Amino acid sequence: VNLKVYDGETLVIIGKSGCGKSVLLKHIMGILKPDEGKVLVDGIDINHSESNLFEIRKRFGMVFQGAALFDSLTVAENVIIGLREHTRLSYKEMLDIAKEKLSLVGLEGTEHLKPAELSGGMKKRVGIARALAHDPEYILYDEPTTGLDPIMADRINKLMLDLKRRLKKTTIIVTHDMHSAFMVGDRIAMLDGGKIIFEGTPEETLKTKNKRVREFIQSSSIGVA
Repeated sequence: VNLKVYDGETLVIIGKSGCGKSVLLKHIMGILKPDEGKVLVDGIDINHSESNLFEIRKRFGMVFQGAALFDSLTVAENVIIGLREHTRLSYKEMLDIAKEKLSLVGLEGTEHLKPAELSGGMKKRVGIARALAHDPEYILYDEPTTGLDPIMADRINKLMLDLKRRLKKTTIIVTHDMHSAFMVGDRIAMLDGGKIIFEGTPEETLKTKNKRVREFIQSSSIGVA
């Protein structure tokens, strides 16, 4: 896989279920190591040493596919879990950050709730707030609209678009949801057969003559002009 992500852009990686999109994210985060080749972040090989990997990981915020919240913790405790592990902030300072990030995703006043009291869309928002808690340079979304009804998926897409405009952070979104891709992405890349077979803007994606890309888009609810 040969892929570049440019500073400040939102890159959407599309592809069929099971094609390796989430695996690619795990390589970018250093959770998995490539058999060959390198993963470079700002020119640094993240797998060159454990110290490199630890420092690079702190610059990422990850939004997991299933939100990955801890049922026994409150919403606020879920948001600050990384801060408790990796900072020396006071508990009050961390709670203030939790409130700020929850407000950013439209969940004011939910700090005391447990995940069981939240809808699927609210859980996704808590996951996004947690990813933003340490003010990362890069944000990674793994299938952010999977499992949501169309109305809730649209709300998450609009939230990602709002955060893109307000925060201007380098972002990678992995999805097979073409609504997300066209609504939020600056560039779209398609992963197929273990390779990136296409890269382009949303406009270029719609106009491409690449047969596999066109078939993928046509299989969604968005047609190709």
